[in-house]
Amino acid sequence: MSEINLYEAKNVTKRYGNLTALDGVDFHIAPREVVGLLGDNGAGKSTLIKMMSGVVEPNQGSVFVEGKETKIKNRKESEELAGIETIYQNSALCDDMTIVRNIFMGREITNSLGFMNHKKMEEISTEVLTSGVEIAGIDSPNKEIGALSGGQKQAVAIARAVYFKRKILLLDEPTSALSVRETEKVLNYVTDLKKENVSSVIVTHNLYHAFQVCDRFVVMSHGKVVFEKSKQETNIEEVTEQVIKV
Repeated sequence: MSEINLYEAKNVTKRYGNLTALDGVDFHIAPREVVGLLGDNGAGKSTLIKMMSGVVEPNQGSVFVEGKETKIKNRKESEELAGIETIYQNSALCDDMTIVRNIFMGREITNSLGFMNHKKMEEISTEVLTSGVEIAGIDSPNKEIGALSGGQKQAVAIARAVYFKRKILLLDEPTSALSVRETEKVLNYVTDLKKENVSSVIVTHNLYHAFQVCDRFVVMSHGKVVFEKSKQETNIEEVTEQVIKV
């Protein structure tokens, strides 16, 4: 008996006036799976990520979370109902705030009087940074995010998602601004997260990175899914051909 998909979109369409950004798209994410979402600029990848993140709503189609039809109207519902966390190229972190404040931004721990419990948040942040997603070179959760490298920022964002028990990570071009060493670390994090029952969707133009970590590839073009195969069923040459095909 096959497992129920963590997330599934069926026949989803999104229009902006006369522009159809998504055109009858079917897309799913299975448990413990890394999906490579590929395609040229304007293919519809970003719109699909925004829809899954709750930033935009589809004009038509259905969304299912673990087999149950679900309406996701905003970012909070995407996180709480579908367990989705989105990690953008810039990590969506505040450079002038500490790691602690970034980890708990919008989810601060407070005491009985409603004041932030800084000690508790620091203790948890230290634990987050030393277990699960290990982040080299960070010795204090009170470091400002602006002092971290690109790879360290990505790792903090991933660690935050893991701590809050997200089931699905959406990574939008996560390695495009990173060094080779930092890229390897981020890709390793994604692979290791499958052991923690976390699935990922990676949007990337680097097909070699995709083939390192992805279990399945979905190629989009002009708002439609034009190709979908598992890693075992295809090769990098075929996927490249599909991506560059007009």
